[in-house]
Amino acid sequence: MVLHGLLGSSRNWLTTGGDLAARYHVFALDLRNHGKSPHDAVMDYDAMMGDVLAWMDAQGLGKVALMGHSMGGKVAMLLACRHPERVERLVVVDIAPKDYLSHAHRAEFAAMNELRLETLQSRGEAELRFEARVGDWAMRKFLTTNLERDEAGGGWRWQINLQVITAALTEIEGNPLASEDKFDGPVLFVTGGKSRYVREEDFSVIAAHFPKARRVEIAGAGHNPHMETRGEFVAALFAEPETQGA
Repeated sequence: MVLHGLLGSSRNWLTTGGDLAARYHVFALDLRNHGKSPHDAVMDYDAMMGDVLAWMDAQGLGKVALMGHSMGGKVAMLLACRHPERVERLVVVDIAPKDYLSHAHRAEFAAMNELRLETLQSRGEAELRFEARVGDWAMRKFLTTNLERDEAGGGWRWQINLQVITAALTEIEGNPLASEDKFDGPVLFVTGGKSRYVREEDFSVIAAHFPKARRVEIAGAGHNPHMETRGEFVAALFAEPETQGA
């Protein structure tokens, strides 16, 4: 089972998920306030973990191999620590159990909140309007994946719950794990060699929560190794012991 990152959705995992489906039965979920999942005024890790557990129960899934990227990785770590009986093994993609209070996302959220949807003609126009705030073209394009046509009015709207997610940024950037949280099962941390999200000094904290953790660093990848270096990423997962699901 796969959990996406902040401002992402299950769509980000369609290609890589298809590769993984050669060996695993893959479920890719939309977390609350993202993708096609319901919007809710509460946006914290306990709530997201509860959503995932409720979905597993509804599907009759007792135990899964769980993988999460970035924000989804924090949800996955929390679920594994608090409900280890539901997790066969854990894969965490380019995130660590720590606070990320660097205000790194503020420019992107400012750009999205400033966008005047009533005058917007296309996603391409949105990318151009983002240029003043967001220097990276790939990030600008990624942000626009959250825009969708309003079938009733014909204009554009945010598919994400932008207002609630913006208000919850400090919560999302924080560390959901308590000092006593621990998962004794097998864990793989996949990190990008060009990313600064997981540093060498983080692995002492990782080991305290996940004593069986292993690390695979993909040298050519940034924060999104599942998209930037898909072949190497899939190969790293296929090199892991066989499990019943993903």
